[in-house]
Amino acid sequence: MTQSRGNLTAANIVNLATGMVVHCMFNPHEYTVAKQNQYQPGETIGRNVPKMTFRQGGAESLRLQLFFDTFAEKVDVRIHTEPLWSMMMVGPKDPRSNKAEPPKVAFHWGSFYFKAVITSISQKFTLFDKEGIPLRTTLDVNFQQVEDPYAIPFQNPTSGRGPALRTHIVQEGERLDLIAAKAYGDASHWRLIADENRLFHPMRLRPGQQLVLPPVE
Repeated sequence: MTQSRGNLTAANIVNLATGMVVHCMFNPHEYTVAKQNQYQPGETIGRNVPKMTFRQGGAESLRLQLFFDTFAEKVDVRIHTEPLWSMMMVGPKDPRSNKAEPPKVAFHWGSFYFKAVITSISQKFTLFDKEGIPLRTTLDVNFQQVEDPYAIPFQNPTSGRGPALRTHIVQEGERLDLIAAKAYGDASHWRLIADENRLFHPMRLRPGQQLVLPPVE
């Protein structure tokens, strides 16, 4: 697994449309996750506190700061940060919806996985070489959640509720047989995962890809 400076496992940001991975040169010192719900205050005469009626849940947001430094290499630091900017650019049209939009992404660090879109990036350059090429930069990145991890997937009402299916987030360098060996204790069950997820090319797994792990009958 890729490691950042300091020999710590590197956080990464994955473009879920292309599979491109941006590894953090330095892991964040901290990150902030926030969520707001919307409530409508009702009219309450003669009371100090109105009755609050729930309207809708709000998407979670993730805010973090990333630091990149190429002073030792003396190369343009933007070679590491341009892929992040590309994740805010509109991609090709989706043939199903006939719409074009920026890709969905995932921030992944250890057991934390956040599927989102990038809503804003602010980049500050703080060190330059004698020709004005930037060698050090800080990026403030904001993400907004696009998928509810607690949502109950649709089920055929005639099939019964049944047990919840497990999922696995693909790490860089993982293979389907290794995932099967870890999940079931038997690498030969890789085809079960491939069939469940309709993987026509089982060897082409993308980091950040979510796989359903069906039960072994």
